[in-house]
Amino acid sequence: MVNIDWIDQSLIDRVKRLTCREPHVFLRRGVFFAHRYFNEILDSYERGEKFYLYTGRGPSSEALHLGHLIPFMFTKYLQEAFNVPLVIQLTDDEKFMWKNLTVEETQRLARENAKDIIACGFDVTKTFIFSKMGTLYENVAKISPCVTDNKAAPCFPTSFPHLFPGMDKLRCLIPCAIDQDPYFRMTRDVAPRLGYSKPALIESSFFPALQGLSGKMSASDPNSAIYVTDTAEDIKNKINRYAYTGGRDKEKDQKQHRSDLEKDIPFKYLSFFLEDDSELDYIRKEYGNEEKLTDDEKENGKKKDVDWSCKEATHRSLDRNS
Repeated sequence: MVNIDWIDQSLIDRVKRLTCREPHVFLRRGVFFAHRYFNEILDSYERGEKFYLYTGRGPSSEALHLGHLIPFMFTKYLQEAFNVPLVIQLTDDEKFMWKNLTVEETQRLARENAKDIIACGFDVTKTFIFSKMGTLYENVAKISPCVTDNKAAPCFPTSFPHLFPGMDKLRCLIPCAIDQDPYFRMTRDVAPRLGYSKPALIESSFFPALQGLSGKMSASDPNSAIYVTDTAEDIKNKINRYAYTGGRDKEKDQKQHRSDLEKDIPFKYLSFFLEDDSELDYIRKEYGNEEKLTDDEKENGKKKDVDWSCKEATHRSLDRNS
């Protein structure tokens, strides 16, 4: 990935200094770990210039799952910390074209997803949510000869003259998952040709599926995902039934190698959602060092107290954030 930069401690410290608040847990723990020209955004902010945030959602399911929430939770922090406007795009047109859904169904899913997004608590006076069905055509027409994907248009303030009148040079910051980077690299190439400022990005790692780190949560697989509409009991059952743990299958291996927290999904979820660093560190030490077995052994009648406590902590943390 050309020109991508890692988010280091000096950048995190700078965000803290400029916002006069503690950095978000996603910054502290490396969930958002990379960026493109975020420093330029901070430079302009330090000069007293504003910017706006842009993020989006492709509505293909009834409800958002936890993986979908990561960029929205971080975007809410950015909006509050920097006191800037936010544009959220619902790409219902893409789901209509590629998911074999009707226009009416994609629009219905967009409305349902918008409810979940609104529930994240964005500032209603500084947030604009829109559907791609029927908007942006002037900028899309300009951009389409240059790139094949029209997600570029919301990166430019002229797409929203009612929001940013006379602010054609306003910078845009895009919080997104790392897999979105190629789309916006093209957008950055197009921007100077159209006389616009290049958008900046701040990018996160994937939120893993319940089954392990090899995949991300999928809206099409309910056993891989925890949805915002799941009840506390649903969350508990899914974690207990499907979450991959880092314990060893055999007692001898567990005593020798301990639990592998790098692969443990309940602990990984805690690293996203449990804000108390000292509590997370306590769980890391207690869970990682105890000579406990996996759920396979628990099913054979052998008790697994520490793994259960880690899962219980995950339930509580997710309940607090739901």
